[in-house]
Amino acid sequence: MDRDLLTHLPVIVAVARRGGFALAAAELGMSPSAVSHAVRLVEERIGQPLFARTTRSVSLTEAGKALVETAAPALQDIGERIDRIRSIKGRPSGLLRINASTIAIPLAVTPVVASMAERYPDITVEIFADQGLVDIVGEGFDAGIRLGEMIAQDMVAVRLTPPLKAVIVASPAYVGRHGRPRSVADLANHNCIGYRLVRSGALYRWDLTEDGKDVVMETGGTAIVTDSLAAIDLARAGVGLAYLFEPLARADLAAGRLVQVLPQSAIEEPGLFLYFPRRAAMAPKLRAFIDTAQEIGRTSLRISGRKTLSE
Repeated sequence: MDRDLLTHLPVIVAVARRGGFALAAAELGMSPSAVSHAVRLVEERIGQPLFARTTRSVSLTEAGKALVETAAPALQDIGERIDRIRSIKGRPSGLLRINASTIAIPLAVTPVVASMAERYPDITVEIFADQGLVDIVGEGFDAGIRLGEMIAQDMVAVRLTPPLKAVIVASPAYVGRHGRPRSVADLANHNCIGYRLVRSGALYRWDLTEDGKDVVMETGGTAIVTDSLAAIDLARAGVGLAYLFEPLARADLAAGRLVQVLPQSAIEEPGLFLYFPRRAAMAPKLRAFIDTAQEIGRTSLRISGRKTLSE
């Protein structure tokens, strides 16, 4: 096997994953010219172009796609095996790349990463906030975090949170000026903070329940956000009604900065799950994240008096 070819395969995979030389260079800590040189060397050794380049885009050729489809899983497997070997006589180490929905970060990621910083100082957790679903294997992530209903069946899923209740909240000032909605239909008469789905561009329709039936409500208002935390800020400022998961608003509700409206219409979602391909289950760095998350989950649920995640 050509040693130079093996050395530069990670560069080829990074360019394919990131869709450009500059982005791959930033990820690998290399200069764009060094990345370009590595790609050119591999193309010369193989005798075929791997990327079709234009001034605006970089895409894989048929030969490039075949090489990446072979090399990417092999390189990931080698990396995972090296991490396991390192952990035999020492602590888990390496870079753990997680693709998480924005709402998952405060609810399920931050407390775990904070605890891991003390327990596993040799692990670096890279968190990529993404609103849509991605191919975590193809994009080079070790795991993803999404609501349970969004996870493909061929993935291993580990629960990170209990089921989550979606609530509608507003500031006392807003309620004082405009009153409380009396029914789901009455939301049409209120200023509702919209939520834009980044990947599709569509406005999210609020999932609610009324008289035992699930209903979907199209809302309108003077503000649209792409982040639930921004919706909370606007709700605190008295802009309008915000639709979000209750734990995000729990402190504000307890302090009286926000109040819940239409509590009888709140639905419950399955909760957040960590998911990953089965072959990655034994990676020490991923196992460290899972063990830490489950310990935090058991502790928090014992304090609240609810059943633990494993019960």
